[in-house]
Order: sequence, then C-alpha cells, then structure tokens
Amino acid sequence: MMNRKTSLLSMTLALALVSSAAFAGPLDKTECIAPAKPGGGFDLTCKLAQGALMDGKYIADPMRITYMPGGIGAVAYNAIVAQRPAEANTIIAFSGGSLLNLAQGKFGRYNENDVRWLAGVGSDFGAIIVAEASPFKSLNDLVAAVKADPTKVVFGAGGTVGSQDWMKAALVAKAAGLNPKSMRFVAFEGGGEASTALQGGHVQVYSGDASEAEQQMKAGAKIRVLAVMSDKRLVGSLSNVPTAKEQGMDVEWPIIRGYYVGPKVSDADFKTWVATFDKMMATPEFAKARADRGLFEFSKTGADLDKFVKERVAFYRTIAADFGLNVAK
Repeated sequence: MMNRKTSLLSMTLALALVSSAAFAGPLDKTECIAPAKPGGGFDLTCKLAQGALMDGKYIADPMRITYMPGGIGAVAYNAIVAQRPAEANTIIAFSGGSLLNLAQGKFGRYNENDVRWLAGVGSDFGAIIVAEASPFKSLNDLVAAVKADPTKVVFGAGGTVGSQDWMKAALVAKAAGLNPKSMRFVAFEGGGEASTALQGGHVQVYSGDASEAEQQMKAGAKIRVLAVMSDKRLVGSLSNVPTAKEQGMDVEWPIIRGYYVGPKVSDADFKTWVATFDKMMATPEFAKARADRGLFEFSKTGADLDKFVKERVAFYRTIAADFGLNVAK
C-alpha cells in the first residue's frame, strides 16, 4: 500500500503538472523558423524577435531559431500549414519575397489565406550589391556593361526567376531599357549564399536587401552597395549610397519583414502574441533593435497586417503578370 509520505509526494507532483499546464502558453519555449540557411534576411528577422522578446522579458527562456531552407519559404510554409498548424509557440519569418512567391503560386496548393499573419515589424529596401573589388562604381557602370555584353555579367540572387531578388534586377533592367530575360541569372537558396558567391567571384552582382548587406558589411563581408531602391537615401552606414532614382532608374522596392503562425493557433493564443508584439514595438528599445539591423519603422499586427498582406499579394500578382510570369489563381 502507498504510505502517507509517498501519497503526498504524488499529489504534489500532480498539482505541479496541473499548474504547469495551466500556465503554459504561446510564450513558453518559443521558436522562430527562418525559412533559409543562416545569414540572410529571414535569419535577421528571427534574430530581431529573439533579442527583443528576451531583452524585454516577454519570454522566460531564449527563443530557439530553426533554419528550414527550401523554396524561399515554401518548405516552411507547407510544413506549418500541413504538419504543425496548431503550434502556438512557433512563429515563422516572412518577407515581401514570401508574398511575391505566394502571388505566383510557388508555395504549392497553399495561398495567403492559409496562415495567420501575426506581425510586421520592419521595412527594408532592395539593393544592388557588388564585390568590394568590382570595377562597377555606379548603377550606370553596371547597366553599361550589361548593354555591352549581357553574357559577361552574372546576377546572383536568393530564389529563381520570378523571385523578389530576380524582380529587383529585372525592374532595374527594364528601367534601363534592357530585356530582363537577357540577364544571366544564378539562383541561390538565400541571401547568405548569394553574398558568399559574390565575394568568391562566382557572380558579379547580387540584387539583395539593404539591411542584410549592411549587416554583412559590419560582419566583414567584402561587398559594396551601388544603389538602394528607396524613395530617398537611407540613414546610417548606407547614407552615402545613392538611390536607383538618383541614378536615372525609376525603381523602388520596399520590403516588409514579419512573422506568421499556423492556421489552427487558437484565437486566445494569437491575441496573446499580437498584444505582446504591440507592446514590444511601442518601446524605444525595440526601435533601437530594429534600427541596429538596418530596418525602418513598419508596425502592423493582426487584422491590420492581414489586410496589408492580402493587398500586397494582389499587387504582386499584377507585377508578375506584367513580366509574363505564372500567377496564382
């Protein structure tokens, strides 16, 4: 028979388990999935959440970052929707490139209505990047070289033809009077790989993002930004870089960065995440963390972000159709 001491111990353990379950929630043992290899924009986005949530004491344990490359977000998107739809403590990074791929049906049978859009936490801009030792000193130098012989200038980017990075290069080519389809283009899984290839001389140009280029340069990458695709010059370490418009190319490419969760995350858990991001993004500490990563202010959560995402995907469908690309129905 169970003695009184053993019985009390069992009851204590049972109560502890019940208490633990009662207080377990979406902010316990959190995870951020970066849908690419380390070093690119998705990695940057997850690290922003990881640092800000921990520093602000919104979570008790450090957020785990998991890398899930494949299809520039497609593998992660399909895994969450089909296999992990109710994981309330898992957030997944997305960017404007994710939305562009959704617009083209590159995430398979799933579309923009199949996840819960949680928070948009910052904006970025496209950038045209070359190796530090590149002979191209301006966007016009690059365009002149492509016009002279398109076969001698190889563009590298995260994603295949039709991806966000390809679209940036294509828009610059179109603005310069070039045929985007004449570009030599090498696809990489993410920004980190493309930057490495650029520095290794395997490609001559990388059409990436200003923030990740800035972070890579801070980390010692031997690269140089020829142009940023913003409406005005950026602040910070890229303040001396002219816009594409200043160099005669009427091209802008704003990029948002944020997170979504699975479609079956409960309303209560989703509201907890939304309230946490709303509170966190209103602080000067978060503003500094965002700026330190080269991102600009963009704060939308819940229903506001959902509306923005749906409108943006519709806009990307229009652009994709203009380039003769496949568009999701």
